[in-house]
Amino acid sequence: MPSVRPITPTEHRDHLASLPSASFLQTPGWAQVKSEWRSESLGWFDDSGKQRGAALVLYRKLPKLNRFLAYLPEGPVIDWDSDCLRDWLDPMVAHLKRQGAFAVRIGPPVVTRRWTAAQVKEGVADPDVKLLGQVPPEERSAAGARVVAQLHDLGWRHQAAEGGFAAGQPQYVFQVPLRHPDGTARTEDEVLKGMNQLWRRNIKKAAKEGVEVSAGTRDDLKAFHDLYVHTAERDHFTPRPLPYFEVMWDALNADAPDRLKLWLGRHQGDLVAATLAVRVGEHYWYSYGASSTEKREVRGSNAVQWAMIQDALASGCAVYDLRGITDTLDSDDSHVGLIQFKVGTGGEAVEYAGEWDLPINRALYKAFQIYLARR
Repeated sequence: MPSVRPITPTEHRDHLASLPSASFLQTPGWAQVKSEWRSESLGWFDDSGKQRGAALVLYRKLPKLNRFLAYLPEGPVIDWDSDCLRDWLDPMVAHLKRQGAFAVRIGPPVVTRRWTAAQVKEGVADPDVKLLGQVPPEERSAAGARVVAQLHDLGWRHQAAEGGFAAGQPQYVFQVPLRHPDGTARTEDEVLKGMNQLWRRNIKKAAKEGVEVSAGTRDDLKAFHDLYVHTAERDHFTPRPLPYFEVMWDALNADAPDRLKLWLGRHQGDLVAATLAVRVGEHYWYSYGASSTEKREVRGSNAVQWAMIQDALASGCAVYDLRGITDTLDSDDSHVGLIQFKVGTGGEAVEYAGEWDLPINRALYKAFQIYLARR
């Protein structure tokens, strides 16, 4: 059974750098972004002292009590193919309990099901289909099913994706594979041909209209943020403040150069679209986006997305990740427009194992759930 102990940010970074990829939410830099929470880097070590795993733990304090929810977003980074997850999770839980955790929340980075873009499109068109789960998947992961079964057996509780925890991560995402099944890279032409006609037309139109996309610097974050606030007002969501993105830029790029990139789409000098992208190893995420209400006809959003996909391909990435979607396929649901936009990329809907809780102190855990439900 591996042993678990705290590690330095440098040990944490070095271990992640030895892997094909890991979630950016499990990097030491993310601890700086979430500085309002106490954080800790953990390492798993075998009997010879070799590091076998890592995790970023965020401790969320209970009001008025010196007890914490230990949260590992999209982690820990361990061998999830193990037939004995208890050997990995038990020493972690024992350590977190000593740190004052009343419960632990994890997000295994393990895929359970996949659906093709065509399947999602057919599901939206079918009036009898309301949820993604009603569509038979293209692929069911045996490894994912094994993880879910083991977590159930070990007493972990699956959390609904729409649950009240503010930091909860999406269980369903939309991804564009950038490699063939044999591991060889797809070309730009192959990725483009995989998109639907509207996406291809919009990318071509943006180029014809003269939309210019470039990578920005930290100084351009203010311009991104102004457009993001405009987008938030139009689309009715609460924007994050500018300092959040400045900290995100500094922290993630301190972990690795160009980990966080800013992309700006301009038309005749006007900023029409802007995005933030994150890359860890072979995984490339579209993180935040903004677009102007004016000049929508020049298709700046499509141009910026295409620039990011091209950058992901040039960086040797295996996947371009458009992040969260809901599991609704109801054409009357307001969220379905976002799914349709992402489906146009020709990628696939991916279900992860989701987030799981292990109550350590059941009374405090129950009180915490009641507190969240009342917020």
